[in-house]
Amino acid sequence: MENTWKPTTAGVLGIIAGAIGVLFGLIIAVAGGILGGLLGAFIPFIGGAVAGLFAIPLILGLVAIVGGAYALKRRIWGLALAGAICATFCVWFLGIPAIIFVILGKSEFS
Repeated sequence: MENTWKPTTAGVLGIIAGAIGVLFGLIIAVAGGILGGLLGAFIPFIGGAVAGLFAIPLILGLVAIVGGAYALKRRIWGLALAGAICATFCVWFLGIPAIIFVILGKSEFS
């Protein structure tokens, strides 16, 4: 079976989108800490609430990175697809082509 560019491109797009998602999650965590320090006396739960939201893009970004790595290796098609889907929630214009390329390259996965 010939290796095409589709899974490789999907993997790269997924890793880039995942890295952006992780970076965004960390920025939200820092902003929540700063917001909690500034407004903590007036609204006691605001810092924790905002900082707690960092987990969503962080987890989606990590799954996108892992799925992108598996797409590059052409292993575990389901995980590569899940990573591409999570990449869509991080950066939609990178995640949608990643989903398409993972689906089109399904026959190359073992």
